[in-house]
Amino acid sequence: MATNEVTEEQAPGRDAYAGVLRFYELAKRQEWQVRDLPWGEIPPVPEAKGSPEKRARRNDVWRSVITQQLQADELACEMASQLLNIAPDPEAKLYYSTMVQDESRHTEAWLKLAAEVGGTAERDPHLDMLARMTLAAETLEEKVFVMQVFYERLIISRFRLIARSSRGTVLEDLCNRLATDDGIHHGAGMAYERVLLESASPQTKRRLIDAANLMLPVFAAHALWRPNERAWITRAMESRDVQRLRDDVELGVRLAESLGLDVGDINLAIV
Repeated sequence: MATNEVTEEQAPGRDAYAGVLRFYELAKRQEWQVRDLPWGEIPPVPEAKGSPEKRARRNDVWRSVITQQLQADELACEMASQLLNIAPDPEAKLYYSTMVQDESRHTEAWLKLAAEVGGTAERDPHLDMLARMTLAAETLEEKVFVMQVFYERLIISRFRLIARSSRGTVLEDLCNRLATDDGIHHGAGMAYERVLLESASPQTKRRLIDAANLMLPVFAAHALWRPNERAWITRAMESRDVQRLRDDVELGVRLAESLGLDVGDINLAIV
């Protein structure tokens, strides 16, 4: 496990962590349980019509969607646990204790939903690579930025898109809950990253930009990848996927800039 290399110029007062504590309290109020989902009351995913072959192919699409989200939350469990272990500030540890529980709950829900639709499908190798890179990051600032400031913000729109495409299902209910949870994760990450960067050295801030340049090509490969179950719609979705990638990268740049980072050296050639 990588260790934290924060270089402090002046330690912030405890009042600086009030924002992190507010998100801790919000996370506690928003807690829910997997048993709260409407299992058995509504379909797990949208029910396709047509021939058995068409229904099976459509079910495979939903199975692949669920698998990718399960994979993401399994990896998020590892990253949240690492943040809980290495964060030096008690306010952050309190928050990360709730985040570990959230990611575990999300994983449990995806596992149950996967079982409802016939099991899991193909994993995204690029997502595994992104997780390994984040876990191996050398500074706490980098880990918080990549996971909470960037990834958690991007996934919110994905959950909303999936929810709109799966009205009246357990999948819709779950995605709406996760969009709320990950909004809290993102907000807490923004609050904590601001505190960390106040006392971070120029070298640490520069390392954030260097790390972003290393990760962007892998992130692009992840964003444009489709499993075998969805390969047949790749061409139809290609232009939309590329535009979404551009939007995601531009959002990441704006988030970095809002935290006071010098984004001029971020390599946007991938988009």
